[in-house]
Amino acid sequence: MTATSTDPGTGTGAARAAFDPRPYTAAGHTLRSWLTTTDHKRVAILYLIAITGFFALGAVGAVLVRLELATPRPDLLSAETYNRAFTMHGIVMVWFFLIPSIPNVFGNFLIPLMIGARDLAFPRLNLLSWYIYVLAGLFTVVTLVKGGVDTGWTFYTPLSTQFANGHVLLAAAGVFTAGFSSILTGLNFIVTIHTMRAPGMTWFRLPIFVWSHYATSILLVLATPVLAMALILIVAERGFGVGIFDPRLGGDPLLFQHLFWFYSHPAVYIMVLPAMGVVTELISTFAGRAVFGYRFVAYASLAIAALGFLVWGHHMFVSGQSMYASVVFSFLSFLVAVPSAVKVYNWAATLYRAEIRFTAPLLYGLSFIGLFVFGGLTGLILASLALDVHAHDTTFVVAHFHYIMVGGAVTAYLGAMHFWWPKITGRLYPDALAKLSVLLLYVGFNLTFFPQYILGWLGMPRRYHEYPAEFQVWHLLSTAGAGLLAFAYLLPLVYLPWSLRWGQRAGPNPWGATGLEWRVPSPPPTHNFDRIPTVTWEAYTPEATAETKDTPP
Repeated sequence: MTATSTDPGTGTGAARAAFDPRPYTAAGHTLRSWLTTTDHKRVAILYLIAITGFFALGAVGAVLVRLELATPRPDLLSAETYNRAFTMHGIVMVWFFLIPSIPNVFGNFLIPLMIGARDLAFPRLNLLSWYIYVLAGLFTVVTLVKGGVDTGWTFYTPLSTQFANGHVLLAAAGVFTAGFSSILTGLNFIVTIHTMRAPGMTWFRLPIFVWSHYATSILLVLATPVLAMALILIVAERGFGVGIFDPRLGGDPLLFQHLFWFYSHPAVYIMVLPAMGVVTELISTFAGRAVFGYRFVAYASLAIAALGFLVWGHHMFVSGQSMYASVVFSFLSFLVAVPSAVKVYNWAATLYRAEIRFTAPLLYGLSFIGLFVFGGLTGLILASLALDVHAHDTTFVVAHFHYIMVGGAVTAYLGAMHFWWPKITGRLYPDALAKLSVLLLYVGFNLTFFPQYILGWLGMPRRYHEYPAEFQVWHLLSTAGAGLLAFAYLLPLVYLPWSLRWGQRAGPNPWGATGLEWRVPSPPPTHNFDRIPTVTWEAYTPEATAETKDTPP
């Protein structure tokens, strides 16, 4: 198999002369060179730094919550402080880590490389999205410094509009502003994937990672404005007394829940779809096989995105909505499990009888599958009308959400970090420490959140800082697991930076992967490709790793 190449742009010799063979990290070492860059890879690194900071901030809130819940009585935090701690944990983790993490770091870095482009379609817009994200984060940090907010990350009315004592408008401004960053990123990805694919890179030669981000981008562009409108309505009622949700002023108290969950349930797939794309790359690479049922997996990404808009009502089974509506939402919630199951079955079929290499990235991918499947199965419990009435607003829901979001999205994020770290930095990390971090994460996560399933089924409400003494054993187990989980997260923060200086140098393709991103040096050059490749092979075929020739124009 050979791949031909064409010159980028106009195909002139001048275009080739402009190519800089140096790695993107050598394009400039000053702070200004980084803060004014339009290189998609450098913008991805800016996101990586900012997102890591917000992850640490959100983790502080989680630590405070778990320490408080170690005892039945409020020994560490007052009721008000506890409310503010879990609210800030939720706001920071959802909107400043989980939603942007994989798309803004790895999507930014990899999509142009994967499709054979020299950058994203709108490089300046890409940098602007990072500045907007940082501005939104500053609103949130200021909210925290000024005393926080106590509404929960959902901003439910009438608490947020009439009774909350915290800085609701400032926190809402932060989330509202972050939405613009998400929309710009989604638009950039959609246009790039449509218009900048290399010659021969047809839709069904795209990596599943790109398909997943394409579906995610559609969700970002269509769903995020609904959340923005809902937050504006909160500002209108709380700040100006406009009757939107207050029935005394002619408002509808359930309207906010409909608007919020119309965005927030698709937001679950905004977090999970990119994770699924990562896991597909890991499975295919370390099984040494093409993805089983490639087209089914690609279409499943789009199906999940489409059905994600139709299931928001399952969050409102006990809120007073029509029973007929609840039955429809219950059915659709079961239906959305089908394309997710398609992906899981196809991953299993790809691994079946393969010569599997159990590297740290693959172990992260396998951990994702185990945690995601269990979280998804318990989601079917919550999609059942009668069972949801029993488990609603208990720690059962907290456990389900975290199995999907943390066990799924965060685990896949770490898997992506370990898989593409050699490409991003040109260095390898200690494999033994990486495998230890996977083990600690898997054990620590299950020890943290599985007891919360039991607690919720026994009747432990979520968001309560005081509870009956008979629940303490389960809470102690959960707090101990959180400590183990924290260590699993801290370990990569030690050996990955260590590898930047002392890690073994990585070649262009240390894993034997098949994507275009592995056909350029590690780290990649500033403009990715000297010549835009012409793709003549199908996605994930082993032949794609073979030595290829560049044909001069």
